[in-house]
Amino acid sequence: MTKNNQLLYSGDYLALARRDGWEYVVRRHPVVVLIAWTPADELLLVEQYRTPVGRRTIELPAGLTGDEPGQSSESLLQAAARELEEETGWRAGRLRRLMRCPTSAGLSDEEVEFIEATDLVRIGSGGGDASEDIVVHAIDRARIDDWLRERYRAGLALDPKIHTALYWAGLSGQPPGEDDKQAEDG
Repeated sequence: MTKNNQLLYSGDYLALARRDGWEYVVRRHPVVVLIAWTPADELLLVEQYRTPVGRRTIELPAGLTGDEPGQSSESLLQAAARELEEETGWRAGRLRRLMRCPTSAGLSDEEVEFIEATDLVRIGSGGGDASEDIVVHAIDRARIDDWLRERYRAGLALDPKIHTALYWAGLSGQPPGEDDKQAEDG
């Protein structure tokens, strides 16, 4: 929080602040979002109930950095590796930072770091930690548009970050990589 911010509320994971008459949410922990394609060319997605929207959502695997006791110094890539394994049951041989961007610039200061996970190996069933009820989906590239459409028609919410991953998986529009911009791991 900068000195120009007025703190209105502070919780465990979020705060509400005001600056120059604008109220917004402050995210206390950085967020990593994983783009992970299996060796069979399937995009890993997770499904879970999200209280703020009141329904199940389809999302890319993601999570907070440094939010667990004893992990305050966890790097973005360490958090990405941990979240991928916890949520999906897959381990990445390589993780690469792609791009940091805001999720809802008019509502929150939250910026997510997209992480590419490659050289995946299945190590478990996933499903999240004890506080989560995650269903893992591995969706074939050729079927993903139809699969997402079916889930949307069934009433599930679709996180738009999925479409960022699909855009970057196309023939053009590759995200900037760490070689294109000086990357900070923190």
